[in-house]
Amino acid sequence: MAEKAHCFFCFEVLSSSYSKKPTLSLSQVEEAVHNLQLHKSSLTNGNSVNGTNGTTTNGTSVNGHSATNGVSRPERPLFVTWNLLKHGDKQLRGCIGTFSNFELEGGLKTYALTAAFDDTRFNPIDKKELPDLECAVSVLTDFEPAADVFDWTLGVHGLRISFTYHSRRLSATYLPDVPVEQGWNQEKTLVSLMRKAGWGGKTADWQKVDVQVTRYKGTKASATWKEYKELKEFLEKV
Repeated sequence: MAEKAHCFFCFEVLSSSYSKKPTLSLSQVEEAVHNLQLHKSSLTNGNSVNGTNGTTTNGTSVNGHSATNGVSRPERPLFVTWNLLKHGDKQLRGCIGTFSNFELEGGLKTYALTAAFDDTRFNPIDKKELPDLECAVSVLTDFEPAADVFDWTLGVHGLRISFTYHSRRLSATYLPDVPVEQGWNQEKTLVSLMRKAGWGGKTADWQKVDVQVTRYKGTKASATWKEYKELKEFLEKV
């Protein structure tokens, strides 16, 4: 399941790529998120939470003094998405992932940077954009062939399509939330996805193309740079 801590870890990796400073591990980020939640809860309820400074859970220190590297995590396909938030608008700045099962920490580290710097649709993300960035992580599950091109549900399934056009095999994907965010119905989603893959035919002829559809599900979490900075400032105080 995708978690906000995964997004914070992607921010950690991206910001460290500019500063050249060592990154916290995913386990350390998860522990920091847990302790920040405890801290906020204690403030709300008027209770005291002792031992935050250097507190460890499962052998992981929020201050980076120790970490458990043997935590077993299921390998999953995943995508990392960077958005620019300005003036109430959300602008895509990069989205790359993998459909292969990938170890979570390594996958997040790899695709946080690949989506930020190597998405050929966009210029690489500049350090000055960090304050306006949002990170979203999607962890994908339940891949299965669709019975037909409409055998999927808006907002529930992501799509991966493939087809042959001008003797070339083309493919593309949309994560489950994309059609809903764009306000598309199923047909518009399929046509847009075919265009994304490289199809140049007439819109009215899209159903003449033999399109294979794989549907999948996923969980998504997102976080802003502001939220990430709140976590880092908390760590500096404990």
